[in-house]
Amino acid sequence: MRILFIGEIVGKAGIFCVKSLLPRLRAERKIDFVIADAEGTTGGFGLGKNHAIYLHKLGIDVLTGGERIYYKLDLVPFIQKASFILRPANYPPGNPGRGWRVYPVGDKLIGVVCLLGQAGFTRVHLSNPYTFLPELLTRIKQETNIVILDFHATTTAEKYAMFYLADGKVSAVIGTHTRALTADEDILPGGTGIICDSGRTGSLNSVGGMDPEVEVQKFLTQIPERSKDAWSDLELQGVLLDIDDSGRTTAIERLRVKCTEKPENRSPNGDEEQGEEEDSAP
Repeated sequence: MRILFIGEIVGKAGIFCVKSLLPRLRAERKIDFVIADAEGTTGGFGLGKNHAIYLHKLGIDVLTGGERIYYKLDLVPFIQKASFILRPANYPPGNPGRGWRVYPVGDKLIGVVCLLGQAGFTRVHLSNPYTFLPELLTRIKQETNIVILDFHATTTAEKYAMFYLADGKVSAVIGTHTRALTADEDILPGGTGIICDSGRTGSLNSVGGMDPEVEVQKFLTQIPERSKDAWSDLELQGVLLDIDDSGRTTAIERLRVKCTEKPENRSPNGDEEQGEEEDSAP
C-alpha cells in the first residue's frame, strides 16, 4: 500500500496547492490513500467545516488535527458525524469526534491514529499519549496490521521517544505541528517509518505559512493582530510511504512539490477559497 501524508495545510494558499497538485500526484505516484494535517487550514489556526468538506472532495481521505481542532466553532458539531476527520485521541473520551478509525482501502484496511504530545501546549492538557497508544493498538490490531500515527508534538525529544515506543507496533509515526519539513526520515529496526515533521503545504516565503509582515509585527509589539495568508513560493510538502501486508514500512520518501500554477490565475471566488469560516479567538 502506498500512502501519502501531506504536511500541515496552511491557509487558502495551502488549499490552492492541494487543488493544483494532488490529482496529478495521486495518479503519477500511484497513491492508494491520502492523509493530511489540516490544523492550520482555516486562517492558519484550526479547521472550519466548509474547508474540511472541500479538502475531502479534493481527494484527501483523512484530515487530522491537533491542539486547535476545536478553534472553529462550526466544526465542533460537524466532527461528530465526519468520519474523515480525526482529533487527538487523548482528548477526554466524551469530546466530539474520534481520535482513531479504521478505513477500507480496496481489499485492505488501514488504521489511522492522531495523538497530541505533552510539551509546550499551554491551553490543553491531555492524557498521556505514551500510555494511551498501547491501549488503542489492542483494538486496532484486531482489524489491521497497517497503522499510521500522526503525533502532533512540539519537541524532537518527545517525538523520538514516541518513535522508539511505537517501533514494531505501528507502520509509521509522522510528526506534525512545527510546520517545518525535517530531513530525518528513516525506518527503525522494527519496520516503523518515522519523520520528525512532515512540513507544511502553502507558502514557504512566510512565517509558518502566514504573512511575514504581520507575524513580525506581533513579536515587535506583543499586540494581537489577525494573521494573513502568504502566497509567495508555494509548495506541497509531505511524506510518501510504502507499506507491506505485514504492516512494515518498506520505503519512506520526503516530498517537496512546487506549485507552478500561478495563484493570480485562480478565480477571485474560486473553489480553493470555499467557505469563509467562523473564527474563534486563537
